[in-house]
Amino acid sequence: MIVRRLLPCVLFVVCTASAVAAPAGNDVRRWREAHEASIVAELAGLAAIPGTANDTAALQRTADTLVTLLKRRGVRAELLSDGPGPPVVYGELPAKGAKRTIVLYAHYDGQPVTPSEWATPPFTPTLRVRDGGTWRTILMPTGRFDSESRLFGRAAADDKAPIVAMLAALDALAASRRTPTVNLKFFFEGEEESGSTHVGATLTRHKQHLTADAWLFCDGPDHTSGQPQLVFGARGVMGVELTAYGAARPLHNGHYGNWAPNPALELARALASLRDDDGRILVDGFYDGLPPLTDTDRAALAALPKVDDQLRGDLQLGATEAHNAPLAERIMQPALNVRGIASGHVGDEAVNAIPSEARASIDFRLVPGQTPTRVRELIEAHLAKQGWFVTADAVTPEVRRAHARVMHVAWEDGYAAYRAPLNVPAARALRATAAEWLGHPIAVTPMMGGGLPLATFADVLGTPLLTVPTVNHDDNQHTHDENIRLQNLWDAIDEFAAIMTRLDAHWPK
Repeated sequence: MIVRRLLPCVLFVVCTASAVAAPAGNDVRRWREAHEASIVAELAGLAAIPGTANDTAALQRTADTLVTLLKRRGVRAELLSDGPGPPVVYGELPAKGAKRTIVLYAHYDGQPVTPSEWATPPFTPTLRVRDGGTWRTILMPTGRFDSESRLFGRAAADDKAPIVAMLAALDALAASRRTPTVNLKFFFEGEEESGSTHVGATLTRHKQHLTADAWLFCDGPDHTSGQPQLVFGARGVMGVELTAYGAARPLHNGHYGNWAPNPALELARALASLRDDDGRILVDGFYDGLPPLTDTDRAALAALPKVDDQLRGDLQLGATEAHNAPLAERIMQPALNVRGIASGHVGDEAVNAIPSEARASIDFRLVPGQTPTRVRELIEAHLAKQGWFVTADAVTPEVRRAHARVMHVAWEDGYAAYRAPLNVPAARALRATAAEWLGHPIAVTPMMGGGLPLATFADVLGTPLLTVPTVNHDDNQHTHDENIRLQNLWDAIDEFAAIMTRLDAHWPK
């Protein structure tokens, strides 16, 4: 059943985990310390379900499991299915006399996997501890856990750990005879990792029931320093697959070299024309209309922990782009990344032939003021100026004969970037709650580098959006050996309990 409670404004916030325990949460911590084995077992059970975008049955099983877990905590839960795509898991837990309503957001799908790249099977969650420079697998304890041990498994960190932390926070509050002081709603989607293609339709259909004072988006890693952070936006994302064509078949390079065009070289030149060595995108009009950083933005960036030197050392980088400009500043700019290039063969498989085609996969990170549609127009116009015949249609023999250089483009949908003002009322409440929980102010980050579909929610509901990530920054999300550091999980439980019980007290009057 859906509560018919409408409130005047909505804020989306994404939740954090910290390396510092909550000063007022002794009862929550005591409960957690006595139940660590069952908490990790619940997370391992969720991570064992292979809920990736190409596994519809597993996504449905995950959604059904989450409904069961919510109902077990007294939450009125149901599935919202509005056409194709995995269902949204929706739940409500009203609080007696509450004046505020918040929505806890997370996603239950994970990135695809290549099992051969993983040290252990990606859907067999494994506990490991660091042993020198390597990770050693250990048995699951029946009592307390080493807080620096990690649970490895796909989606263990991104994004099932925050869900389990929410559930454990409810358990801890119930055990200590404390109740939330805000009405709680839960919104768990199942296609964030594939672009949240259908979530807009769900938001539109159920808009009147999803209104609240705050949405807490629980996704993304903590600050690179390991400190918690409150983030006011996220870059948008979109991608494209480019295919350049040469001859109809590979040709002997002795017989045809210096005569037949080489599509690998032609594509490399096209990629090089898109950005310079410092990451600035060289496409005409790409930066038009982008708002400059304000003095407030620059002050927030300057106050962030300094991590670049350590990062360069850890990543074995002699230098980074833009003359070692700070990472936090670079995230405020658009980015173009070459995800991969494929043409011909290398190593033992190399042959003396001119390849017949070459492919590249590119992703863009967008900032406020840019839209996927506009970026697509600018990139295609740029390639056309370079002498390419650009088409999204099937490339036929007739097309190849009619044009000296042919480029096929296959665009992904993507979504725009979003930034909230730095002083919205709910952000002030969250900062005060976090300061009480941490014992010191939380770091403020104007923009997060990773993409979140915040703009999709803002477009439908017309609300400000905030982000405070939860898991360890070195969690290997989106790649092999994804993991969650258990101290981050413990801290997330403390913080969710604090938000559930203290956010209302700090809300500006």
